[in-house]
Amino acid sequence: MILTQCKVFWKVVKLVKNGTLFRSRHLSTNSPIVLGIETSCDDTGAALLTGDGKVLGEYIHSQQNSHLRFGGIIPPVAQDIHRANIENVVQKTFELAKLTPKDIDAVAVTNRPGLPLSLIVGMRYAKHIARTYNKPLIPIHHMQAHALMARMTATIPFPFLCLLVSGGHSLLVFVEGTARFRLLGETLDDAPGEALDKIARRLKLRNIAEYAQMSGGQAIEVAARTASSDTAAYDFPLPLAKYRDCQFSFAGLKNTATRHILEQESKHNLAPDALLPDYESFCACFLKGVTRHMLHRTQRAIEYCERFKLYNSESQSRSLVISGGVACNDVIFGALSSMASHFGYSAYRPPKNLCTDNGTMIAWNGVEKLLANDTVDMTRDYGTVDISGKCPIGESLIDDVKAANIACKWAKVDILPNNNVTRQ
Repeated sequence: MILTQCKVFWKVVKLVKNGTLFRSRHLSTNSPIVLGIETSCDDTGAALLTGDGKVLGEYIHSQQNSHLRFGGIIPPVAQDIHRANIENVVQKTFELAKLTPKDIDAVAVTNRPGLPLSLIVGMRYAKHIARTYNKPLIPIHHMQAHALMARMTATIPFPFLCLLVSGGHSLLVFVEGTARFRLLGETLDDAPGEALDKIARRLKLRNIAEYAQMSGGQAIEVAARTASSDTAAYDFPLPLAKYRDCQFSFAGLKNTATRHILEQESKHNLAPDALLPDYESFCACFLKGVTRHMLHRTQRAIEYCERFKLYNSESQSRSLVISGGVACNDVIFGALSSMASHFGYSAYRPPKNLCTDNGTMIAWNGVEKLLANDTVDMTRDYGTVDISGKCPIGESLIDDVKAANIACKWAKVDILPNNNVTRQ
């Protein structure tokens, strides 16, 4: 019986690779169903997906409110919350899909990179499901899953350029397939999401009811959009301006922001819980600085891809995918989309609820691997699969980008068009 099912499954995979679309399936028809489990950081997520990208069920438990009082994620606390919720999250997912573990074809689980104490919870539960029901296990690279997520809801052919920006990462990567990623640039210090969150906390935006339940990045974006005073009142020098590469650095922007806040608090003799009088203007200036840095590095990545002919032909479509939690920021996404259009690139991002960590992106990565026959890591020898806190996304071209030393004529982009903030 199992052998027959496997033959049917791989026959369907062959049809898809030849261009034949899967039919939507419920239970015993011929599209694979993959369970995805995600616990790389502070969200416990699971999802069930078909081979044609239909979400049968998804569920997530967010730890955001639990960590707010600590001012950041405490790994042992995150692990305890994952342990308390992993079984319920997976069971809820199966209930929503009206399926049982017997009905799935594989279990995909994040095993790298991430917080080791968080990763181990998802890995152990995924192995438990796979072992109990004799299902193959597909270990998933968290950042690769983010990079591929937009392909579930949009037609984005390989290869494409991806800017992956989140609370823990900032990467520019050229994606050539499910197993082929070429790194053009990464952060040297802080990630953009981390910088946005920390400055939002330093500004005490949570003291305003409107922002109390927002992430730091979202609060800064909303405040920036309402700025009516001088949106050039605060100066944020461009990081790494003298370096012609695609590396990122957000620590300097964060430190400059902290210095400005301290100066203004002293100037206005503010109480400990008081906000800057012009906090909206401050947010606009800070968000402009963060976005401008992303624009410069991403434009250089585009020009590198074109100069060194990373695409197969001149006529091949060009795509820029912005993924990760920071991709939810409409100011950042809008500015990058505008810049990309100058070079004939179409910009995409996953739906906002799929930009942050979730089980759907892990399940989708498992589906993509199955359909591409990228199954070298898929196994029933569960003991061979382990977690890794740090892991490169793929082959590094960072030194090649530095050696290219590309000087760019920066595209003109309106970063906050309603506030008349323009980058030259």
